[in-house]
Amino acid sequence: MASLRDTEIGALYTLDETIAKDIFHEAIYPWEVLSKIGEFIVELGNTLPEERYERKGDNVWIAKSAKVYPSACINGPAIIDEEAEIRHCAFIRGNAIVGKGAVVGNSTELKNVILFNKVQVPHYNYVGDSILGFKAHMGAGSITSNVKSDKTLVVVRAGEEQLETGLKKFGAMLGDHVEVGCNSVLNPGTVIGRQANVYPTSMVRGFIPANSIYKKQGEIAEKH
Repeated sequence: MASLRDTEIGALYTLDETIAKDIFHEAIYPWEVLSKIGEFIVELGNTLPEERYERKGDNVWIAKSAKVYPSACINGPAIIDEEAEIRHCAFIRGNAIVGKGAVVGNSTELKNVILFNKVQVPHYNYVGDSILGFKAHMGAGSITSNVKSDKTLVVVRAGEEQLETGLKKFGAMLGDHVEVGCNSVLNPGTVIGRQANVYPTSMVRGFIPANSIYKKQGEIAEKH
């Protein structure tokens, strides 16, 4: 039976796979750090070695080994880590950490996010107020919905347990190696365990257990 323990940081993420490792140290649940991302970026950015990272504009640090297309827009605070790729017309609105070797693709928008190393959001994605674990991938057109339609505060539900987050804006927490199918919508407060897959065109809410396949609401299969 799923429980809130399955949504804790240690259950979802390999912290050695992000430059933002230290932001998680005093938290239990990953969404607790969402309000701290901007301040953390400024503190960390000012310590990054100048021989490997270049400061551009207002609190934007870009690794010299990263590839940023001329048409991309990056607003600070932001860190683009080594070997990352920011493609044509990507829009980074601020408070964003893009991990080593990560891909932010054509017309993808990021806001208040941490992308762990090797994350791919390569085609027409919106990722806001979210954390994506090591090698997580969002298929073309899949998005995180980060505000409830009635504007009430987000509650995380796992099994029969629930936890009030106190947050109005909360997209999705994707564990390591999560695969989200094309044109799926991850509703506010979605948490997806490691190695889980989401079928294309899905509407997802709540907690999806690790090593499972989400087919539709109420139909989740265990991987074998």
